[in-house]
Amino acid sequence: MDLIHTFLNLVAPPFTFFFLCLFLPPYWGLKFMVSILSWLLSENVAGKVVHITGASSGIGEYLAYEYAKRGARLALSARRETALHQVADTARHLGSPDVIVMRADVSKPEDCMRLIDQTVNHFGRLDHLVNNAAISVATLFEETPDISNLRPIMETNFWGSVYTTRYALPHLRKSRGKIVVMSSVDSWLPAPRRHIYSASKAALVSLYETLRVEVGSEIGITIVTPGYIESEITKGKFLSAQGEVEVDQDLRDVEVSAMPVGSVSGCAESIIKSTLRGDRCLTVPSWFRMTYLIKLLCPELLEWTFRLLYLTAPGTPTSDALSKKILDATGAKNLLYPPSIQSPDVKTD
Repeated sequence: MDLIHTFLNLVAPPFTFFFLCLFLPPYWGLKFMVSILSWLLSENVAGKVVHITGASSGIGEYLAYEYAKRGARLALSARRETALHQVADTARHLGSPDVIVMRADVSKPEDCMRLIDQTVNHFGRLDHLVNNAAISVATLFEETPDISNLRPIMETNFWGSVYTTRYALPHLRKSRGKIVVMSSVDSWLPAPRRHIYSASKAALVSLYETLRVEVGSEIGITIVTPGYIESEITKGKFLSAQGEVEVDQDLRDVEVSAMPVGSVSGCAESIIKSTLRGDRCLTVPSWFRMTYLIKLLCPELLEWTFRLLYLTAPGTPTSDALSKKILDATGAKNLLYPPSIQSPDVKTD
């Protein structure tokens, strides 16, 4: 057996190189033709049924509006029922013929089963499932006294998508529907203080890439990896080391620094267009894909940059991080941050 592996170690690299040289040009040409065809024949969702989790704010809220403009019927779920009703009213005004709302916590399997059952019982079908619900973290791993305080991140971000997808699959097979998965560029970026959040988003990518193989062409899966987008997370809403949800805009400034924050409306529009084309994946804004290339080609440089910008010496306040000093010194916040995230106010119900 060792001899076989030794042989493969010698043969596999050159064989793969020459195979790719021959295979990639026609493969890329075919993909280009298919992408043009997909653009011309984008799905019409008028009258179709879409369930969106985490729809009370941020990307989930604006995805509801984009689907509404296209005449889709909507089932919206989140923990904050009053905010959901406000989103539903706007969606009806924008053109959705029927909208229902459900208060739920996707970290609970029974809630996820109820969400799918209520949607199908009301509309008789399910065409798109948008797994958007998520919470973030911004604390160093060793500064979390009880690491189990961070369990809600994985339970919401990962298991919440697992539960809803499992219960929705039979209905999506029937309608030959689609799943939209909200991952993040943090699934590949080793940003400090986002450890469990990054792990939850990377787990989503692995899960749905595997599921794509299992379901084949019966169900379309679009994996979305947003960068910095206008939302409650870029307002500074994080799960603290004590397991409490807090809004800390100074910490947000450290984490986001002088990076441009994209508009949530533009992000949602890009996501729905990509989904209706049947794209496998989408990074928005698209320039963030270059960070994956940097991670692949020079990971040490990326890690050194993150340490330099985002970490401080022991005993030094987090607000002394170089990333925040750059933001404050340049006065770039007013230019790079949308007005909506410059206030610490978030929806509470």
